[in-house]
Amino acid sequence: MSDTTTAARRAVVTGISAIAPGGWGTEAFWRNVLEGRSTLGPVTHFDAERFPVRVVGEVFDDEVLPGVDPRLAVQTDRWSQFALLAGEEALADAGVRPGTFSPYDIGVITASSSGGNAFGQREIEALWSKGPRHVGPYQSIAWFYAATTGQLSIRHGVKGPCGVTVSEQAGGLDAIAQARRTVLHADARLVLTGGTEAPLSPYALTCQTTSGRLSASADPDRAYAPFDADACGHVPGEGGALLVVEDEDSARERGAERRYGEIAGHAATFDPAPSIAAGHGHGGLRRAVELALDDARVRPDEVDVVFADAAATPELDRAEAQCLAEVFGPAGVPVTAPKACYGRLYAGGAPLDVVTALLSLREQVIPPTGPGVVPDPAHRLDLVTEPRQVALRTALVLARGYGGFNSALVLRASA
Repeated sequence: MSDTTTAARRAVVTGISAIAPGGWGTEAFWRNVLEGRSTLGPVTHFDAERFPVRVVGEVFDDEVLPGVDPRLAVQTDRWSQFALLAGEEALADAGVRPGTFSPYDIGVITASSSGGNAFGQREIEALWSKGPRHVGPYQSIAWFYAATTGQLSIRHGVKGPCGVTVSEQAGGLDAIAQARRTVLHADARLVLTGGTEAPLSPYALTCQTTSGRLSASADPDRAYAPFDADACGHVPGEGGALLVVEDEDSARERGAERRYGEIAGHAATFDPAPSIAAGHGHGGLRRAVELALDDARVRPDEVDVVFADAAATPELDRAEAQCLAEVFGPAGVPVTAPKACYGRLYAGGAPLDVVTALLSLREQVIPPTGPGVVPDPAHRLDLVTEPRQVALRTALVLARGYGGFNSALVLRASA
């Protein structure tokens, strides 16, 4: 379904953040993306010798994240801790001090895919090895999909509309779209939104391998190669991004220093099970794209760049390429997938793509797909493999979640 909003109001992004393999902070992330430098490497969090995955995207090689209060660390999973760090950066970037607002003026809407898997695994191990008295009280909440939303709202003392979306990779865009609705309907002045993920525990990797979509390559430059003839699956990674979304008039009234861009349109669809089983259906994705463009009142020829979902399996890459060919026609549109450098971050991946797209609109440059990707001519895509300076006004971000979820978000540069 698509958003129904009034033309008089606009939802803009005034603050961004980035936590990705290779480092923490938006500027460091942006430099890595523009350089097309791979930040993938071997698993260091645990002994992964018995797993088929050889390369992953890790943010830090230490379980203790810098900047997280140790008292809070024992209550939360790594995925929530990423969000707490990202939330601080996004709010600071937006010039927002929550204490100066009514607590009901700020909302929190995040996305999650695997929840607090590492925290849950540790507690279950304690249950079976030592007994129920050794299971901590935070097990009841730390693993839950909404834990991040809850921790952020507590940390910043906000009581506005809160929620969580759970639709795997598509969930990050769905959360941002829900934030957009919230501010356009004046249910809150601003919303902290996006998603993070920490899916690199033994339990989480075990669950992911059942999809058959993970790369087994040990070459960091070639392990994740979307739209390449040798595409063999994606590389899982941890991290994500949070953004501050607010009503443009409200942002102007409070004197916000910057507006990265407008969230101009969104749509989400769902593919029925037979299409997912076949692995090549693209009807749902195409409908999401068309509805999102319609919601944004944007023609296909007005889109300047597409940030692809980039599943990196032959069937799913073919489906996405066919969708783009049908929507944008023979003229095509530049397509990029910077996530090939740092991995597929599930619920954190699409918000990071949104941050990348907003920075692209600001800097008027399309970042490359990845250092080792060789575009397969069969896909007939204008796949960007080197930084490309070009006039950019409108960007389309795509995300597909395992199980049939499709989401498309249209971003427009600030006037």
